Amino acid sequence: MLERRSCFSRKAAGTKVAEQLIAANVDTVFVVTALNHDFSLNRIERYLALIREAGADAVAVLTKADLCDDPAAYQCQVQALDPLLVVETVNGLDTASVSALQPWCRAGSTVALLGSSGVGKSTLINTLTGQTAQLTAEARVADDKGRHTTTSRTLHLMDGGGILLDTPGMRELQLADCETGVQETFADITELVKRCRYSDCQHQSEPGCAVIEALQAEQIDGRRLANYLSLMREQTHNTASLAEKGPETAPKAVITVPCKRQRGCVKGR
Repeated sequence: MLERRSCFSRKAAGTKVAEQLIAANVDTVFVVTALNHDFSLNRIERYLALIREAGADAVAVLTKADLCDDPAAYQCQVQALDPLLVVETVNGLDTASVSALQPWCRAGSTVALLGSSGVGKSTLINTLTGQTAQLTAEARVADDKGRHTTTSRTLHLMDGGGILLDTPGMRELQLADCETGVQETFADITELVKRCRYSDCQHQSEPGCAVIEALQAEQIDGRRLANYLSLMREQTHNTASLAEKGPETAPKAVITVPCKRQRGCVKGR
């Protein structure tokens, strides 16, 4: 078995102390977010941290542009997270609009789609493959949240040779062993941390805290700082919990792939 080029994992949902594999050997991840009430910069930053820790490239895909009055305003918010982040705004039902994602779906490339339920991941899969490969459903009218139409991870082969990996919407995505990913996602804050007077600065009220000084000078955003501190605490706690549990928590992830040779053939680990 070859070494993985990239590996996505999370702390298992709920109170269970275990690691859960999500996907491996992915080149690019589409962070899919709908332009509606479910839009969340905090969630996007969480996904970006996971992707950068895994060693894959990230593309922010903002869907349902046809239902949004001002897609450009949302795109500017996401772009402000990282000037080098590629941000694409699409209508998942429009083939011409979705064609902007084709450069990442070329032969030999594997693309995974991550995002909440109801953001349009399955719709993108269907449009990119040109067939109804995945079931879709309307989001709830009250809050634009999805109904978990996709319940398993599936691989889809494109005519051009690319591979798409659809994943279920995750209600909970807890980070573990993700310090590097968080630091890269919040590179602006990480640089400020290096200038703090104390190496163990908590960035609360310590004297000589470069992070607090930048916040007071409005050089960084309060929401962004709060999310950085929250994700760092979360990944530190979960990493320690998994380490205490021991190696027996090593996960076995299985992806079911349609196979012409044998019905029910399963490839994975």
